Amino acid sequence: MVFGNEKMMMTLDYENNLNISSLVLNGEEVLDTAGIYSVIKTKDASYSTLHLLAEPVIKITGNVIFIKHIVYGDATHRLNEAWKFTVSVRDIKLDINRTISNKIVAEQAALPVFIFRNINTWEGAYQGYGGLAWFYLFNKPLDTYGVHSNSSQFWNSKTSNGLSIIVNAPSQEVAMSYSRTANDKLLYSIALSGNEMQPRFDSLTYRKRFINGRTDIWAPFSMPAGTSHQSITFSYFNFNDKYSRGTFAGINGSQVNSVLNTIARIGVIDKEHFGGNSWHTPFGPICLHEQYIAQLGVAINDERYLTGYQQCLNFYRDNAVKPDGRVWARWAYTNEDIMPGKVTDKGFYETQWGYLLDANPDLVSNVAELYDQTGDLAWVKTHQLSCEKVLNWILKRDSDKNGLVEMMTDNHKQKRGSDWIDIIWASYENAFVNAKLYHALVLWAAIEKQLGNNERSNYYGQFAAKLKTSFNKPVTAGGFWDNDEQCYIHWRDKDGSVHGNNMVTPVNFMAIGYGICDDPLRIKIILDNIENQMQKEQLFFWPVCMHTYKVGEGNDWQFPFPDYENGDIFLSWGALGVKVYAAYKPELALKYVNNVLAQYAKDGLAFQRYGRIKQDGLGDDILSGNSLTVVGLYQAIYGINPLYNRFYLNPHITEALAGTQIKYHYRNQQLLVELAMNNYAVSNKRFKIIAGNDFGFYSSANELLYFKGSDAIASIKVKTALNSTLTLYIKSYSSNKISCKQSSTDAHLNKLIYSFNALKPASYYTVCVNNQILKRMKSNANGSLLFNYKTSKEPVVIEIENK
Repeated sequence: MVFGNEKMMMTLDYENNLNISSLVLNGEEVLDTAGIYSVIKTKDASYSTLHLLAEPVIKITGNVIFIKHIVYGDATHRLNEAWKFTVSVRDIKLDINRTISNKIVAEQAALPVFIFRNINTWEGAYQGYGGLAWFYLFNKPLDTYGVHSNSSQFWNSKTSNGLSIIVNAPSQEVAMSYSRTANDKLLYSIALSGNEMQPRFDSLTYRKRFINGRTDIWAPFSMPAGTSHQSITFSYFNFNDKYSRGTFAGINGSQVNSVLNTIARIGVIDKEHFGGNSWHTPFGPICLHEQYIAQLGVAINDERYLTGYQQCLNFYRDNAVKPDGRVWARWAYTNEDIMPGKVTDKGFYETQWGYLLDANPDLVSNVAELYDQTGDLAWVKTHQLSCEKVLNWILKRDSDKNGLVEMMTDNHKQKRGSDWIDIIWASYENAFVNAKLYHALVLWAAIEKQLGNNERSNYYGQFAAKLKTSFNKPVTAGGFWDNDEQCYIHWRDKDGSVHGNNMVTPVNFMAIGYGICDDPLRIKIILDNIENQMQKEQLFFWPVCMHTYKVGEGNDWQFPFPDYENGDIFLSWGALGVKVYAAYKPELALKYVNNVLAQYAKDGLAFQRYGRIKQDGLGDDILSGNSLTVVGLYQAIYGINPLYNRFYLNPHITEALAGTQIKYHYRNQQLLVELAMNNYAVSNKRFKIIAGNDFGFYSSANELLYFKGSDAIASIKVKTALNSTLTLYIKSYSSNKISCKQSSTDAHLNKLIYSFNALKPASYYTVCVNNQILKRMKSNANGSLLFNYKTSKEPVVIEIENK
């Protein structure tokens, strides 16, 4: 029996078996001949709809196909299913009722299983929480990846074909797994259970989501006698249409898309488990001491990633924060990396290398930056107490009250790490951790103010200011600036000795990028010195340090220089590197973006790091942070920054990038960002703002808001009719004079109510339209001016001057 719609055709075989033997998507066959069917395996037997005990009964009514009496199993375990296909223009829905005669202890269950023609039929499958099963990493037969998701979006960028599968199973937990078969097919299984499916491996931990050499990723589970129901909705989508990011001028847009479609997502191991290391990594670590997991969402630009990360941070809040406020630094599949005795039943732990204190500020930074992207104030309020506790724990570590918090060790000779560079023995006052803390304090102080807690906001803001002052002092005065080496150092021991004055790039990038260093001369010195060394060595990307640490300052096997954290190339600092160079010399920032894209074309960036000498990929800890250079392209060069109350655009483009048009999803709206030199625009279906410098954009059903520069309060508010369109071109905006141009495509004149803000309070202004005086008005006590006007197809110049 063949049925379907314009984009999707199924063939159902039902003679002594029942399976979907063919699925043709947009003219392409995607299934192997075994196709889609139900299968349950126990220790002693295997039951499948490929082997029925009786002929099923078929009935067709309009666009609905009923198949009943699908009986399989044996005398002890008899299963009876009823399938109902409902065909519509957009999708095909399969409802399955399943009755089991007696309890089954299943070793494996696929309800159903899909066998796709080839491991390369699909490039990947997006999960309901925003993660990715990337089949490029299934390099060996029987590689298997298991997740807790109720949906999967299979896609292929070359054919543009996409298949969405959504499972609804009332009162049951849904899990999915993906395997490369022995003959290089792709096997996709849907498992259902009354409780959340548990991983089978490893012994004593049972947290492993990726295994080699077998397909039984889930532990055995009980399937009770009785009847259950599930529905599976199949729908086609055009991948390149759905995930198109726009038009990229002067850069390889295909590679930008590919990096963000793949590498950027692979740190999402499973539902509630987001990090930087991929699920493919053998021991599967998540580093909670990484501040850029939320930041990845800016360029991934998928609501599912944001919602999934909200759920993850809720899980971390409830399970990864100790009662005293210390954040467990890591989570992993196994316990091989733990500090003895320092691990929870959920898998969170302190690492063997030392107490990595940046986990505390990084948790807060991720909450804050995710809030900026979602604008969900109710959600961030649920994190207020935990973030305060987390910050207060680390702020108490400023024993000498100089604004710089101290690590758990006093001296590098104790041979313990304290930050992301975990086998460099940074101790006592650590610039790396304090820079991250400054970033978190600035972000969280602003959120405390929004939540109405001015006292805490002021406290965090004052601590940040004190930290900044001490940070910038020369090392001779207790700070981190080394006048001799012209860089910020990594740390100082308690005895006052200075360490890591070898131009540690993350430390210096954070100092500049987070606003600690705002001295133009220092910024120039740091960035010029780094670039000079890059040119000298002809490196494609910034290494973790430009020169060697001293012997004894890190784990011995990293010497001689360069090796691993003593000089190798880690791409995870790309967003910060691009940010600091974009503000200084955008052409340099763009150069390193292009270098990373070229490297992606060679090897997929599927490594932990790159060697300094050969610039070759090394390490099996594949990092999603390898995509952060492209995130920097979005945030710092294109200037795309979604904030809690506005879409903030602050480009630093070059001539080569002029003509770029980025499609961007923001708060359930499709925005178009258009970039030309000194001419930037943001628009949706009805409203558009154009300006020659940075600005914020926000719109609702009948209101358009313009934010001058980085201001958090709207400078212009325009209320419109519900169906009106409006374009505003902002020529200039100051408290003395405003000049803008409006136009509209409205067929009829519609009323506009303008509110111009941030003016001089109680002052007189003259309002002119097309050089004709409209009225003279007095601003109110808040410095706002309100007046009515109307839409017009012809451009209208509005000028307001304090006179």
